[in-house]
Amino acid sequence: MTDMKELINDKFRGNILITQNGNVLFAYSNGYADLANEIPNASDTKFATASMGKTFVAVGILQLIEQGKLRFDDRLGSILDIDLKDIDPDVTVEQLLTHTSGVPDYFDESVMSAYEELWKDNPNYKIRHNSDLLPLFIDKPMMYPKGVRFQYNNSGYVLLAMIIEKISGKDFDVYLKEAVFDVCGMRSTGYFELDRLPSKCANNYIYCEDTGDYRTNIYAVGAKGTGDGGAFVTVGDLMNFWNGLLDHKLLSDEMLTKMLSKQSGDGADPEEGYYGYGVWIIDNPSGKDYVYMQGCDPGVSAIAEFNPNNGMISIIVSNYGDNVWSLMRKVRKNYYETAASISPLLFSCQDGC
Repeated sequence: MTDMKELINDKFRGNILITQNGNVLFAYSNGYADLANEIPNASDTKFATASMGKTFVAVGILQLIEQGKLRFDDRLGSILDIDLKDIDPDVTVEQLLTHTSGVPDYFDESVMSAYEELWKDNPNYKIRHNSDLLPLFIDKPMMYPKGVRFQYNNSGYVLLAMIIEKISGKDFDVYLKEAVFDVCGMRSTGYFELDRLPSKCANNYIYCEDTGDYRTNIYAVGAKGTGDGGAFVTVGDLMNFWNGLLDHKLLSDEMLTKMLSKQSGDGADPEEGYYGYGVWIIDNPSGKDYVYMQGCDPGVSAIAEFNPNNGMISIIVSNYGDNVWSLMRKVRKNYYETAASISPLLFSCQDGC
């Protein structure tokens, strides 16, 4: 078995935390949270996590369903009192959860390659609420009839967050703080505005090939996270989330089983896998499937995975958009079969290496 430290490219910048059944196997911090002032990433640094926030929104929706305030088959048009234009009002909550709704995606990754293109005609500093994203997709036609197929969809989770707001009477991030983050002890987690970030938030950096240096992503993403992503989280808080979720602090056993089970997708890409409710699932023919949440924005990359076969939770985040997926593949290859024999804290490099 290879030491995890040997598997990390020295150029990786971000945080890694790996545990097994509550024991820390590996903890690592590297790179600068503030490059200009040379402030290093530390164990309590808050990282932007992009689409990883979809998992939190999914949990919020599932909670409302368990409370009897919402149903999987409730229709979009009967919940939200907005003009849906050409969006099918009969799209269901479950179809939004599983990316099978067909609603127009404001960032359709099948035709757009650069997220920053969105802000050429729509200033990103105006994006501070879910409703601020409506002009980017509300006038577009359906991508396909509802329920026909799986296609990853950001707009669907914006609409789910608006459903949370409609039913709870609270901003979706306020609801999530009370019903998810506080319950799990995620004291550093939140949806923060880029022009008023709290302490210990990492800046996110984009490499500029023409100048050979870095710029921050403040003009590349919305000014505040929305239902499709954008929460700031520490690796410790992400660990608390997984533990709280698996300990049924957020959902019943029955609902959690549904959330972590294959609901859509065809598994054509074996690494990407299938989709549950707000999580990705990798097929494991020799045991229980692996479940992960992930996010990617300019200057942002994050993945957090649970392996139910050995109790490992692996979290890798970078504020430079480094390849966290490559590192996760190394974790799977080197530790999933041997984790039972690993001694707790085999390596620690916290608060800078």
